Amino acid sequence: MHKTNAARLLDAKGISYELAEYEVDENDLSAATLAKKIGQELEQIFKTLVLRGDKTGVFVAVIPGNAEVDLKKAARVSGNKNCAMVQQKELLGLTGYIRGGCSPLGMKKPYPVYIHETCQLFNSIFISAGQRGLQLKLNPDDLVKATGAVIYEITE
Repeated sequence: MHKTNAARLLDAKGISYELAEYEVDENDLSAATLAKKIGQELEQIFKTLVLRGDKTGVFVAVIPGNAEVDLKKAARVSGNKNCAMVQQKELLGLTGYIRGGCSPLGMKKPYPVYIHETCQLFNSIFISAGQRGLQLKLNPDDLVKATGAVIYEITE
C-alpha cells in the first residue's frame, strides 16, 4: 500500500491516522457498500462532494455517507445564493482526484471545506485517502485542523 497525497499531508502536519484498504467495485462506489466492506457504521463514513457557488466558486462539503447534501444550506453556509455539484468530468482537473477517490485533503488548490456537524459525535471518522480502495481513519478535529474546515449542518 503506497501513501497518497492526503496521507503525506497528514504526515507533514504530524497528524495520526490509519489507512483502511478495501476492494473496489467500479459499479458500486456508494458509501453504504464501502461501510460494509471495511466493517464500519455508515454514519462514520464521510463522503467528499465538490460544489460550485455562484459567488465564491468551488468549495467542498464533507458529509456523512447516509446523508444527501442540501444545496440551499450548502449555498448559505458557503456565502452563496445558490450552488451545484461540479460535473464529474471537471473533478480531476479541479481537485486531482476522481469520483470515488476524492479526499478533502491534498487537492490541487486549497478550496474552502465545510464538514457536517455529526463528525463531532465520533472519536474517528473515515474519509477517502485520495484513491479508490483506500480510506483514512482519523479524528474529526484533526481533519478540521488539517483542512481549515468549518463545521456546519449542510444536509437534508
